[in-house]
Amino acid sequence: METQSFTLLELFRLGGVFMWPLFFFSVATAAIVCERAAYLIYHNLRMDDLEEKLKVYIQEGKLDEADAWLSGLSRRRMGARILLVLVRRSSLSEARMEKAVEAEALGCVNSLENGFNFLTALGSLSPLTGFLGTVSGMIGAFKSIAEASEVNARIVANGIYEALITTVFGLVIAIAAMIFHSVFSHVVDRFAAETEKTCSNLITEMALRP
Repeated sequence: METQSFTLLELFRLGGVFMWPLFFFSVATAAIVCERAAYLIYHNLRMDDLEEKLKVYIQEGKLDEADAWLSGLSRRRMGARILLVLVRRSSLSEARMEKAVEAEALGCVNSLENGFNFLTALGSLSPLTGFLGTVSGMIGAFKSIAEASEVNARIVANGIYEALITTVFGLVIAIAAMIFHSVFSHVVDRFAAETEKTCSNLITEMALRP
């Protein structure tokens, strides 16, 4: 038996009207993923090198030099922005330093998480839209069966596989959206944990200054 293969365009046409929202969902998912990946890469999220060098500045009492150094890095380093607040609030009590750093860190984490909610929404909406397209296609398939004078397996099978195309596309989009959401969330959560540890260590180091 000959197997029939389809191009992506033919599959899109066979999927019916519900392929259009799925197309827009796929474009939106790809755009958010690319934008967030570029944003996370651009803003270097390493903290270990910053902690090591800043600790030396603190031990030598060179906070002005530390301020200048962190200011130069703050455009591309999220960690530098947070540590800059720590250096500039070094004259405050430990509790007030912690609060200032927490506020800055929260703002940085929120900026890193921009678009994550959209990925979650797309991960939920895409399969639902795909199922809706499948139900709509099945209705059309059974309508064709009801109107046909003779029903054979080919009529039934053709209608069903055409109807299931939207489900496949919807699930593919949802899987991609949720995978990238999980990866990005892990990166941000790790940065938040490292930032908390680094700031705690440096606040202790500042408290020990003569």
